[in-house]
Amino acid sequence: MLHTQGARPTLASVAAIAGVSRQTVSNVLNEPSRVQAETLAKVRAVLDEVNYRPHLAARQLRTKRSRVIGLRLEQVTDGINGAVLDRFLHAFTEGAQRHGYRISLFTADDDAGEIARYGELLDTTDIDAFVLTSTHHGDVRTEWLSARDIPFVTFGRPWALPHAAVSGTAPHAWVDVDGSFGTRSATEHLLSSGHRRIAFIGWPAGSGTGDERRLGWQQAMRTSGLGDDELDLLDLQTADGVNEGAAAIRSLTGHPAAPTAVVCASDSLALGALEASRSLGETFAVVGFDDTPVAAAIGLTSVAQPLIAVAEAALDLLIAQLEDRPDSTGHRLLPPRLVPRRSTATPPTTT
Repeated sequence: MLHTQGARPTLASVAAIAGVSRQTVSNVLNEPSRVQAETLAKVRAVLDEVNYRPHLAARQLRTKRSRVIGLRLEQVTDGINGAVLDRFLHAFTEGAQRHGYRISLFTADDDAGEIARYGELLDTTDIDAFVLTSTHHGDVRTEWLSARDIPFVTFGRPWALPHAAVSGTAPHAWVDVDGSFGTRSATEHLLSSGHRRIAFIGWPAGSGTGDERRLGWQQAMRTSGLGDDELDLLDLQTADGVNEGAAAIRSLTGHPAAPTAVVCASDSLALGALEASRSLGETFAVVGFDDTPVAAAIGLTSVAQPLIAVAEAALDLLIAQLEDRPDSTGHRLLPPRLVPRRSTATPPTTT
């Protein structure tokens, strides 16, 4: 170990330990995209080992930036799906700290309140950029920030884009998870287990995220040979929540062609569906979405979002803007993965 015990680690001492140049260490801290993956991992390991912390005051004088990022802390509605944003926030904060940035958290009741907080923070605080979550149709937050040329990135795509255009030019930097891929994978998993009539419990049409998750189920079911009329009968639309998921399942009682499995737009809906099906003595196979800790605890098959990768991509796109890199208006659409558990382990009793 070349680092002197008790002395503050420097770029030079980190470079000596890692066996790289001082400039490489600087690139790892400020422009990681310029460093090869193996070298990046090696230098970051040394930075963690010696507990290196950038000298923020000196850095701010050089860059004229505060290295502070604003992010709204959303209110948890049911204590289940709120875990998704909690995990994203934790991963994003951890990554930001590694790059010498700090997170300034704030709350707001709605979009208008969030925009008001933007104005207050920009007027009273040195803040470099913002991270937005829960994007939706007609999102005025992105318009407000874009009009003022304020750097930002969103967890959630700009929903004005049609599904087929997500790989084209982006109006702003964004990262999202491919919800239709997730529900399609879930539906195909159930089809491969012998289920043929698979219902979908999701949010009312008009929700960007909800519509995407419904689309994947529709695509898989159409491929299996189900027609639109039958799909309409199996498409149950409701608000999010455990009670709502239970009510949707109960509405299937006496259904002329009852499904044997259900794909849900959230773990909250799936939890309600699972509880209701058991209370009715049914054996529905149930799949949720978001792979929350509750899903793991009760054996619920669910679609897991790659939240660490989402946070890393969002941070990279945001830093790209702050450093005027060419990829500053890029976007990333990441695939989720299905996590099979007990709730889909039993094949249908009827076909």
